[in-house]
Amino acid sequence: MYSMTFSSIYPMYIQKVERKGRTQAELDEVISWLTGFDKAQIDAYAADESTFPEFFDAATLHPNAGLITGVICGYRVEDIEDQLVQKVRYLDKIVDELAKGKAIEKIKRA
Repeated sequence: MYSMTFSSIYPMYIQKVERKGRTQAELDEVISWLTGFDKAQIDAYAADESTFPEFFDAATLHPNAGLITGVICGYRVEDIEDQLVQKVRYLDKIVDELAKGKAIEKIKRA
């Protein structure tokens, strides 16, 4: 996970949400909420070779990110101790929620 790039995963996120009838714009909206990045920044990370540590070091996690709970890849996200792994799993979880049809405002924990 430490050497994985955002640009290698982002296309898979797009495919996942689009298969379920959601849009790339909605995906970008929830990523923006979690990371504080705007569309241009997301596009830049999607185009370069920044690793997840670099991606999340530059991000400003939303104060409500800690409200993201549940199981992803067999682990409860709220119980993950490694900070980077937890942030990546937060991202995975909100992408899953989007793909499953959850309302954007609920994903944003507003």
